[in-house]
Order: sequence, then structure tokens, then C-alpha cells
Amino acid sequence: MTTIDADALERVLSSIDVRLGAARRVQLDAGGIAPLTSGAIWLVFVSAGSVSGQPPLAQACSFDVDRASSAVALSPGREREVLGEGDAFLTLGRRSVALQSEHGASLMIAELQLSETASTLSTVLPEFVTVTDFAGLEPAAAALARNLGPAESDDCPLRSGDPVICRLMTTTVLLSVIRAWAENGCAPTGWPSRSNDPFLDRVIDAIHDQPGREWTVEALAGIGAMSRSVFAERFHTALGRSPVSYVTEVRMQSAKRMLEAGHSVSETSRNLGYGSDEGFSRAFRRATGMTPSAWRVSRDLVSA
Repeated sequence: MTTIDADALERVLSSIDVRLGAARRVQLDAGGIAPLTSGAIWLVFVSAGSVSGQPPLAQACSFDVDRASSAVALSPGREREVLGEGDAFLTLGRRSVALQSEHGASLMIAELQLSETASTLSTVLPEFVTVTDFAGLEPAAAALARNLGPAESDDCPLRSGDPVICRLMTTTVLLSVIRAWAENGCAPTGWPSRSNDPFLDRVIDAIHDQPGREWTVEALAGIGAMSRSVFAERFHTALGRSPVSYVTEVRMQSAKRMLEAGHSVSETSRNLGYGSDEGFSRAFRRATGMTPSAWRVSRDLVSA
């Protein structure tokens, strides 16, 4: 079984910011089909019954849990054609998928929109992530998944805060699916390298370790032992964005964690290398659509 670097996994999970998580509960009759279009990230949990996919739903490995012994049995390289009750599935939307149930199924289907981390996910995850017996591996997250979103036939009006609460619940389920996939042997050797380039990984680790440092392209290129022009090109090719954009993204994720932990806007701004609170607030608003103070208030309301 592949050993996962706990700190690296933590960085991947903490970088994922779900901007919108529209979930619904879908009841498929025998022979029913649920289409998942390309271009969107889809998260699926099977509450009851079973579904098959076209194309098959996994290409790396699948595993099953012996609940009496908590042992995990791997089947590397085997495509999984059917998902049953308690299984979970994630697709990054590189192509369309059709879910079909031969005998009927109850599903939670969430269409996710992420912040800039969407491109980061695509560099560290395969096209499909399938977690068999997700309910056994992550029972708390599975309980959330069973109750996410309204039923298709529900006409109940939205209550205050429902979209925010649904987004946070969906985020919890998504992170749990990725963690279960990574920690139970389905991740490839070396995961979660973001760049598949040891020199760039060294740069990325430095950014995450010191997000408040005054990073310049020249300084980052030096860590990667490259010239400025070669580094900038390789970084953009591997991660789909500029080094400066990536530093800003990491800072914003760090800022959210600090604000949520109770740090003031001024303290957060100083720790992350901004010359003024106003400059930090402008950057935060560009990234999130909210000021730091408003973002923290929204989190406080959810946790109250």
C-alpha cells in the first residue's frame, strides 16, 4: 500500500475551496439514467441500490473493507463497473458520464464549483476517484451525504443560510472522499506531487511553508535551481498559472484559516506579507468576493 505524506495530504485538502455546492437527492427507477456533463466537477454518493457508469467509473483501483477487522483489500488496475450502497464517486468533468441503474437507486449528486484550486485538483487527482464502502471508511461524512440537498420532488422554500450550510456540508464530504481515496492505497507512488517535477515541488513546498515571505519570481526560480524565464515557463506549464498567482492563492487559503482561528485582519495581513491592511483586503476580496471581515462573520454565523 502506498504511504501518503500526511503533511502533503493536509496541504491538498486545505487548499480546496468549494465556492458552490448545489446538491440534490435523485431517485432512479429501474433503467433510469442520471447524466453528469463534462466541464463540471461532480460528487456522487449511493444511498441505496446500485449504479453503473459509462465509461466505467474507476481506472486506478478499488477496495473493500472487512468491517470486522477493518482490513482493506485492494484490486489495483481493475475498473469498477458498479457502485453499490455506501460507495462514493468523484469526477473532475473531463468527459461526460452517464450513471444508469438496472434495478433502481437513490443518489446524492452534487455539482461543484471551486475557486482557483480546480486546476490544482486536476494536477493531483485522476479523472475518476471511486471510494468503495465510503460509508464504512468515513461514516460521519456518509451521514452528511445521505442528507445533502433537497429531493427532486421537494417544493420546500430555502431557509436563511441554506446555501452556505449546504456548501460547507458538501465540502466536508468532498474532502472525506479524497482522504479515503488517498489513505487507503489508491494514490499512485509519489502522490500528491502537484507538478510531477521535483524541482518545482521544492518551490511549491517553500511557498506553502512560508506564504508570508516576499516571494519574487527570481527568488522562487533560485529555489528551483532554474533561470527566471525557464522557471516561469515550467511552472505555468505544470500548474496552469503564474508563480505570482499561485503565491496569492496560497496566501488566501492561509488567510482563511487564520481568520477562522480568530486572528485579526491586521495580524493576518502582517503575517502574510502585505504592506497594508487595505492591500490585503483588496486581494482577499478579489479572491473570495468578500472582505476579510465579512468572510469571518459569515463563518461565525454558520458555526453559531
